[in-house]
Amino acid sequence: MVNVVRAALVQATWTGDTESMIAKHEEHAREAARQGAKVIGFQEVFNAPYFCQVQEAEHYRWAEPVPDGPTVRRMRDLARETGMVIVVPVFEVEQAGFYFNTAAVIDADGSYLGKYRKHHIPQVKGFWEKYYFKPGNLGWPVFDTAVGKVGVYICYDRHFPEGWRQLGLNGAQLVFNPSATSRGLSAYLWQLEQPAAAVANEYFIAAINRVGQEEYGDNDFYGTSYFVDPRGQTVGETASDKTEELVVRDLDFDLIDEVRTQWAFYRDRRPDAYDGLVQP
Repeated sequence: MVNVVRAALVQATWTGDTESMIAKHEEHAREAARQGAKVIGFQEVFNAPYFCQVQEAEHYRWAEPVPDGPTVRRMRDLARETGMVIVVPVFEVEQAGFYFNTAAVIDADGSYLGKYRKHHIPQVKGFWEKYYFKPGNLGWPVFDTAVGKVGVYICYDRHFPEGWRQLGLNGAQLVFNPSATSRGLSAYLWQLEQPAAAVANEYFIAAINRVGQEEYGDNDFYGTSYFVDPRGQTVGETASDKTEELVVRDLDFDLIDEVRTQWAFYRDRRPDAYDGLVQP
């Protein structure tokens, strides 16, 4: 039996306020559902600007609890309405002084399945994330959703192969990589790293980037979001580098078994020889 999952992602421009940003994503999700999508993912801290271009305490105001904050509750209602799995990246506050760059995963019936917290936190010009976020501490969860096994790896994480591999070992079939990355800094790597990770780990990846410029800095987010298959091939066209876009693609999950049988990377791993990789 053919196992095709219609999946969607949104690359969006910042609207100027949280309410209109969430409302815009709700409409994109409803349109994706009308096109038959069963899973959708949004960009990094999708309901806020990319405030990490500056280091200012006022931006802690964007944080909210997960799963009991207003955005995740609203996205649970949206999942029930549309019948889609939704990956929801937000700025999470766990308690006073404990803040994380997080993505909640919501099943198609609106149930909250859990969250991933970004492990690798950059601290360079235009990406002052250590000012806001603690490193993730929940491991590499893979969520058993209505469309299959879904994982998340957030933005800067993508430069580190270990997490991609752990998600594969944990059974991921589709990994969402919500991001905020700017032109000139990483455009070359954007076209290289996720396809390479999809090949090395033999699953699908949804690479999602913001698009446009925002008020807190001069980062030029270049979009070009895409889905890539386990052979490293882009599924359909890559999104625009200048404008907002909803991308909907059919992902043939049977290709995962086909590629893993042909290339057998998991069979030929040598974890007994890798001890040195985790030495400080």
